[in-house]
Amino acid sequence: MSPSAYTEAAAAAAAGERPSRPLARGIYVPTVAFFDPETDELDVKTVSRHAVRLAKAGVAGLAVQGSNGEAAHLLHEERNAITKATRAALDAAGFAAMPLIVGCGAQSVVEAVSLCRQAAAHGGDYALVLPPSYYAGLFDVATVEGFFVAVADASPIPVIVYNYPGATPGIDINSDVLVRLSRHANIVGCKFTCGNTGKLGRVAAAVRKSGESFLCFAGSADFTLSAHASGAAGVIGGLANVSPRANVKLWQLAEAGADKATEATELQAAVLAAGDWVAIQTGVVGVKAAMQAYFGYGGWARRPLPRPDEVKVKGIAEGMREMMEVENSLADAA
Repeated sequence: MSPSAYTEAAAAAAAGERPSRPLARGIYVPTVAFFDPETDELDVKTVSRHAVRLAKAGVAGLAVQGSNGEAAHLLHEERNAITKATRAALDAAGFAAMPLIVGCGAQSVVEAVSLCRQAAAHGGDYALVLPPSYYAGLFDVATVEGFFVAVADASPIPVIVYNYPGATPGIDINSDVLVRLSRHANIVGCKFTCGNTGKLGRVAAAVRKSGESFLCFAGSADFTLSAHASGAAGVIGGLANVSPRANVKLWQLAEAGADKATEATELQAAVLAAGDWVAIQTGVVGVKAAMQAYFGYGGWARRPLPRPDEVKVKGIAEGMREMMEVENSLADAA
C-alpha cells in the first residue's frame, strides 16, 4: 500500500467509514499473555478464556500487546494470534460490541504503521502506540510529535497515545504536545501511565473547550478517583486482570458523584490502592502470580523474567487479599 493509500485509509477510519466499536467511559484491561510453563510457547486457549472472564465482569474494553501483555516478548505472528483469538473469543461469547485496543508501539514509523495494519487485519479497533525512545539522545523538539502524526496519518485504525516514561526512558510527552495531537482526526486518546493527573487535567480541559473527540485514560488503578476528578474517561490498568469487578465498581462509584464519594474513597484508598501497590512493585510477574493464586491460571511471564518462589507468591497473594475479598463478594452478588 502506498503512503497516499495509507492516508486515505486513515481518513476513512476517522470519518467513520470503517466499522468501529466506540470507546465508552469505564475500565479497560491491558490483558496479560499466557505461555506454556515448560516451553514458553504461547497459550492461545488461556488468552481466550481470560478475555471472556474479564468481559463478563463488566469491563468496557480490552487491550492486548501492552506492558502487561509482554509485547516486548512477542513475535509479530504471536501478536496477531493474540489479537485474533481475543476478538474471536469476545464475539463468540456475546461481546461483539466490546472494543479491542492493540499495542502497536515500535521504534520507527514504518514498523509502527505495519503493526497498526496487522492489528486492524486481525480484529483490533484501536492502536495503542508508545513513543520511540531508543535514539532519544538524537531527537529534536519535534521528533516525538512528528512520529505520532506520521503514524496516525498512515494507520487504518485510530491511535491512542501511550505515555509511559517508565518504558520509554527520557520520553514524557507534555500537555502542550498532547493537546496538539488531540486535533489530529485519527488520534483519539491518551493513556497517562505517567501518573500525572495535573497533565491529564490540562489535556482534558483543553479538549472539552475545543470540542475534540479525545479521551484521557488513567494508566493505573491507584489514581482512579483523582483521574476521574481531573476529567478522565476511564482507566486502562493492569490490576483489573486480577480484580475486574472491584475496578468496575470503583469507577461506577466515581461516576455516581458526591452521594457515593465516601464509599468510593474507602474502596480506592483502603483496598484497590493497596492491591495495586503490590502489582506496581512486582509488575506482570506479580499480576500473573496473583491470578494463579486466586483463579488457578496465570502461570509465568516469559523468560528472562523471574519466576517467584512459593514464599514470594504467598506474599503477593496476601498483599491483595482484602481486594480479592471485595472482588469475590461482587462476583457472588452478580
